[in-house]
Amino acid sequence: MRPADCSAAVFDPDGQMVAQAEHIPVHLGSMPASVRAVLDAYGELAPGEQVCVNDPYMGGTHLPDLTIVAAVGDAEGRLLGYVANRAHHADVGGAAPGSMPATATEIAMEGVRIPPIRIADGDGEREDVVRLIAANSRTPRERRGDLRAQFAANHVGAVRLRELAGRLGPERLHESMAAVCDYSDRRVRAAVASIPDGQYTHSDLLEIGDGVRIRVTVTVDGDEVSIDFDGSDPQVSVNCNAVFAVTLSSAMFVFRMLTDPGAPPNGGCYRSLHVRAPEGSVVHARFPAPTAAGNVETSQRIVDVLLGAFAHAVPDRVPAAGQGTMNNLLLGASGDAPFSYYETLGGGEGGTPDRPGMSGVHTGMTNTQNTPAEAMELDYPLRVWRYELRRGSAGAGAHPGGEGLVREIEVLADCVLTIQSERRTHAPWGLQGGRDGAVGQNVRINVDGTREELPSKGTWTLRSGERVRIETPGGGGWGEPA
Repeated sequence: MRPADCSAAVFDPDGQMVAQAEHIPVHLGSMPASVRAVLDAYGELAPGEQVCVNDPYMGGTHLPDLTIVAAVGDAEGRLLGYVANRAHHADVGGAAPGSMPATATEIAMEGVRIPPIRIADGDGEREDVVRLIAANSRTPRERRGDLRAQFAANHVGAVRLRELAGRLGPERLHESMAAVCDYSDRRVRAAVASIPDGQYTHSDLLEIGDGVRIRVTVTVDGDEVSIDFDGSDPQVSVNCNAVFAVTLSSAMFVFRMLTDPGAPPNGGCYRSLHVRAPEGSVVHARFPAPTAAGNVETSQRIVDVLLGAFAHAVPDRVPAAGQGTMNNLLLGASGDAPFSYYETLGGGEGGTPDRPGMSGVHTGMTNTQNTPAEAMELDYPLRVWRYELRRGSAGAGAHPGGEGLVREIEVLADCVLTIQSERRTHAPWGLQGGRDGAVGQNVRINVDGTREELPSKGTWTLRSGERVRIETPGGGGWGEPA
């Protein structure tokens, strides 16, 4: 399981985000929608209550991402605010281990869908809800452990929020929450005002069939930015549909990156940002469309499309395209020896106006840590054959892109393989005369050594002794090569 696939944030009593950790971008931008869904379902929570939700159509992203929202009160029972965290669970049921089956045609095939439901109250955690979630996983013991880790994270957040209230008093705490959001708003608006007014468009394709188009128009007017995805293709019958919370999160990431990334991260940063996406499109899916890869892959393409549009406005701020995919690799089995392993692989960062791109890193909407080969081999029936930089994959440029990675894994037991990836046929683009990065490649290596190239997305059965090799894309170059 990939480390650090979790995020945390603090909210005021009205549900406005007032602070967030610099964790996973696709989690953090969409987490306010989960908090809003919880408050819409339950009203104001009582201190000590915690509510969980993973429904993408109620503020979530995809089903493996489970959010727990906890109300925090002082000694007198006055509500101070909310702490929340979101963590990716390795398996929540569905048609394939890892709960991201490429065969899914509706969300029911991707796992258990949880609307806002109370998972803890004043008496502690609700064992019946925990038992329900665990029972829908191939690895129930892991689910219990991960849920307890989420409870512990919220406990730490609650303790620290109460400490702040103890020093400042509840009234001054809430005044400070409002003030820091106003401060971020002022800083970001000043940065937006430096972007030339105008309309800027760009489009790119997801690698589904003959291509699924995402199109955006960015309008800059004074200190306000409007982003409109009109012209994007309709939602599809495979699981690359993004719910609006994911699209909004992707827009927030690019907006923060190109305006004032040093401003305190909170809801105030995005008051000058307005996002619209046509309902029923691949960037604003309607129930019951499957969404597992919309969170991890479509979000990456949305980022590329937005950067392409902003490159017309502020070319000195925008990097070339990074690898543009999370290279999702899922291996698992049911039955007597169940397991579920999930990781995302780094690749090349695009060259920037100031420096070359980094090699073998996560880019865009993900920010997870490396999974050490030793940890993988200790806990799972897997053996790592190769793990190295993919030399020659970077796009040339005055500031070249970064190199991708090569990861080759042998399975030591029969299992199911799922790959969700992109940039296997459409290369990460260079900017300002820089060259494109190399496309990625997925390969199955049979026991007899014969090789079979796999498409960017799919679910297959592997036999013990077979290997899967992932070669991740390189980043595009920035500027004409010397």
